[in-house]
Amino acid sequence: MLIQFLTAAGVLAVLTIVPGPDMAVVTRRAVSAGWRDGLRTVGGITGGLLVWGVLTVMGLAAVLAASAVAYTVVKLAGAAYLVFLGVQALARGRRVRPPARGRGVQAQTADTPPAAPPGSPWRTGLVSNVFNPKIAVFYTGLLPTLAPSELSPHAGMALLVLLHAVLTAVWLGGYVLLLAKARAFFQRPSVRRAMDRITGVVLIGFGVKVATTQP
Repeated sequence: MLIQFLTAAGVLAVLTIVPGPDMAVVTRRAVSAGWRDGLRTVGGITGGLLVWGVLTVMGLAAVLAASAVAYTVVKLAGAAYLVFLGVQALARGRRVRPPARGRGVQAQTADTPPAAPPGSPWRTGLVSNVFNPKIAVFYTGLLPTLAPSELSPHAGMALLVLLHAVLTAVWLGGYVLLLAKARAFFQRPSVRRAMDRITGVVLIGFGVKVATTQP
């Protein structure tokens, strides 16, 4: 069980740090309104994950427990999604280029996140996740394949949902605090390009592992 849990934690950790809509929303809030609004937005995003987790645990675990075919289909769908995210990250890394000489100031200005939308930062984070269909695909297509086999389907899924919520809160919360102090560093094209390439390779590797894992 420990090995399965650590494997799941590794997959979830990599997926958590992959730049996506959540990081974009948090960045906009933190940059335009300060780190306090950024952390409130992280709280809303975490709440959205828990909403999806409850819906998933209630509806999916019984089907997986009763059908080996359903398990295989879900496993392959989750693996394909991981590989898709990995390829997407690698492609994004290739598109990131250093600013041309003489246009550095202009390029950095273009990369600056736009102003945050009005309204409650917590509600902004919650709504952005509740209406993000990728989370539904992720929870129904990947988490069941990572749940420890020693636990019941409901308990295994609930454990991984809580783990993902904690990892997300810690990662995005830390990102907000770092952004407040080191925004210029994280905006460097070389740093963004390196993160995309590393996470892309790791995601593809995890996708292959999930696809070849036996129940």
